[in-house]
Amino acid sequence: MKAILFDMNGVLTDSFNPWWAAFNETLERFGKKKISKREYREKYWGPDEKSILEKFGLGDDALDYLKSRYLSHIKEVRIFPETKKILKSLNKKFKLALVSNTTSELVHKTLEYFDLKKYFDVIVTVDDVKKGKPGPEMIIKACESLDVDRRDVIIVGDTMNDVLAGKSAGCVVVGLNTESDFKIKRLSDLTKFVEQTIKNKD
Repeated sequence: MKAILFDMNGVLTDSFNPWWAAFNETLERFGKKKISKREYREKYWGPDEKSILEKFGLGDDALDYLKSRYLSHIKEVRIFPETKKILKSLNKKFKLALVSNTTSELVHKTLEYFDLKKYFDVIVTVDDVKKGKPGPEMIIKACESLDVDRRDVIIVGDTMNDVLAGKSAGCVVVGLNTESDFKIKRLSDLTKFVEQTIKNKD
């Protein structure tokens, strides 16, 4: 195992409610009906923002508005209690990358807000590829930038987009409360999983 790739929203940061609020504000602004929290989680949590808005017949102007509304809610975003501890620990032993379907501007501002950027060797966002997750391009690009074999890489995600992207790229997928190659209940379980994986290989 040479590297670990992380999704951001739902894995490192608890950003569901701010995104849901920003999304509904955008729908309302462009004359669309608001959606429930349940519908947002089941249908729209995970894909990139542009493709979600396209399903409502909305384009780049709506995307720009959505970005602005998310930034207005950024103080409501939380990082999970164990996030920094886990990243700091793993950063000493492995190459780390962030692979997010969120746009580059919002990813970097979120990482800067929580002082997380320093833990990552590579950051790949939806703006850096032709197609985001569940396609494998983002994962492949991160592995190439890290100069590691995809078979020696773990990707940690919380949605089926992460699982499908990781499997298509040939990586081992660890799902955070999501069925995949391996499943963990909280991010802190990742350390135990990594240690056990290394022990088994030895």
